[in-house]
Amino acid sequence: MSMIGPEVAIKPEQFHLDPKFEGTLQQQIQHLVSQGVLSGRFLPNERMPSSRKLASWLGVSRITVTLAYAELVANDYLTSRGRSGYFVSDSAPPPPMINVADREQQEAISWQGMISSRYSYRTSLVRPSDWRDYPYPFIYGQPDARLFDHDNWRRCALEALGRKNFESMTADPYEQDDPKLIEYIVRNILPRRGISAQQDEILITMGAQNALWLCAQVLLTNGRVAAIENPCYPGLRDILDQTSCQIAQVNVDENGLPPDDIPKDTQVVFTTASHQCPTNTTMPLDRRRALLSRSVDEGFVIVEDDYEFEMAFQKAPTPALKSLDRAGTVIYVGSFSKSLFPGLRLGYIVAAKPLIREARALRALVLRHPPGHIQRTTAYFLSLGYHDAMVNRMGQAYRRRRSVMDKAIRDYGLQIASGGNHGGSSFWMRAPERVNTSELAITLRRSGVVIDQGRAFFDRSDDNHCYYRLAYSSIPSARIPEGIGRIAEAMR
Repeated sequence: MSMIGPEVAIKPEQFHLDPKFEGTLQQQIQHLVSQGVLSGRFLPNERMPSSRKLASWLGVSRITVTLAYAELVANDYLTSRGRSGYFVSDSAPPPPMINVADREQQEAISWQGMISSRYSYRTSLVRPSDWRDYPYPFIYGQPDARLFDHDNWRRCALEALGRKNFESMTADPYEQDDPKLIEYIVRNILPRRGISAQQDEILITMGAQNALWLCAQVLLTNGRVAAIENPCYPGLRDILDQTSCQIAQVNVDENGLPPDDIPKDTQVVFTTASHQCPTNTTMPLDRRRALLSRSVDEGFVIVEDDYEFEMAFQKAPTPALKSLDRAGTVIYVGSFSKSLFPGLRLGYIVAAKPLIREARALRALVLRHPPGHIQRTTAYFLSLGYHDAMVNRMGQAYRRRRSVMDKAIRDYGLQIASGGNHGGSSFWMRAPERVNTSELAITLRRSGVVIDQGRAFFDRSDDNHCYYRLAYSSIPSARIPEGIGRIAEAMR
């Protein structure tokens, strides 16, 4: 029996007469109701409009509607409940099952020919949607709900929804961002990275992914050259594929991106200097200066994705590349996804005013601005100190997990490929030559283990299945050794 109660009512406005209908008004009303039931729009136990209201809406006599309802009761589409009125019957004919083959034959558009299929081929990491149900999820970028400060986030959300903030929450600021959030970024977030910026040099984005997309769209026209790290964040490569630019792959080494290997005709360089994705290496100071020097001499722009600086719990985080920038050639991209939660979808761009102006205009065409109440909630969570306290707790938990994982990796004889001396939330691993990590990832799921295969991080022409990534943000310390043991066993 349907769980929908009699309080759910079908509105008279859902009915419209067709002057071309072949039949009486009574028959047409019967047809409208029966088709509503058969299509699934009207559900069992939903209350029909009263005969008086429906007659008034349709401009027909009340007796016409009453007779139509009586006929529908006789055919078990409706049921009468005394003075309560008419309701869709529990035993009304169910909506018919749609034959997929018949539906395909009826489609007048060949969608495969109509769409360009430029986006659905993406190379992003393949993970099971139910990864939370696996006992050993070594996947990156997913939070542990037990470490999140739910109570204070709720308080901040309620404050943001309060009358004092009603205008900032409900008004449409067009292209502008929440001034409280911008102010906190300027006064607190950026100084921690050694960056000084004015408020009109910052744009709030829907996460770092959106920030990178905006930068690519503004900077890269057809024929321009973009240099990216190899391996790199798969989402960046997917973004650049849509710009019609030329992509130059620059292989990283134990110190990250080598400036000398950047092609001479490059216009934009994308780098994760402080915490290379996915190898976790940190670009040393002399290499950063060399990169900035080349940028000035050759006139290319650097887009710095500083995606995980707050997770540098092993050592103090190195200053951002942007902090060394005296010529204004660096565009800085930050995100709250790692320190808060990825579903928040809030990031920011720090750059020269002309770029921010253009990126703001482009953002307005796509999504106007990130939701005001989310920006204000985040501003409160940051400014009241809850964020810093939570990051401190996360750092302590991650430090313990990293220590447990490091020991388990060495105990089971697995090989760490590179990086990791500043912390972060993952290990970049190398498998034995005989092991295909893409196949390994699939095999491990049968024993409850989820890993990130390394293939997605490399250029599509590079059929590299030697690497994989193990993250510990979403797995408790107690489960790490058993999970690592299962990975080692699968490799054997």
